[in-house]
Amino acid sequence: MRIMVFSLLALTIAVRSAAAAGFQADILSAHNAERAAVGVPLLRWDPLLADHAAIWAAHLAELGTLQHSAPAERPGEGENLWMGTAGRYSTAEMIAGWSGEKADFVAGTFPDVARDGHWQAVGHYTQMIWKTTAAVGCAMAPGVRWDVLVCRYGPPGNMIGETPF
Repeated sequence: MRIMVFSLLALTIAVRSAAAAGFQADILSAHNAERAAVGVPLLRWDPLLADHAAIWAAHLAELGTLQHSAPAERPGEGENLWMGTAGRYSTAEMIAGWSGEKADFVAGTFPDVARDGHWQAVGHYTQMIWKTTAAVGCAMAPGVRWDVLVCRYGPPGNMIGETPF
């Protein structure tokens, strides 16, 4: 009986590890494709940023709404948020919501980087491609009706007076 329980536990851990590795790979692939397109260095995965993202994602899933954490609660970290119907979106589709903002992006000095003059329309995208950002860590949390994705970035992007790339 103990051997069977241990084997089941080991299999569960292996499946979770494989799923986590796939999630990380999907996140990095989507981000780094956008970064390569504008000629900035590729991001690396940061487990500490992912841990911070997991805490905030769980909080938002419990609330059932999106709101950015206070900058004082995440010193040195940028943040992107996404929420959608539970179980309906792949990681790539979630990230595509952010990368799709590039259609409204215009090269310039932040915050003058959006076609309509409102940087918030492209802020997820600019955080993804910010030239000095070196690492990302993300987590997803399921809610009753919504899945929540939080990505944290270090160092943060969207710095006033600087250019994204």
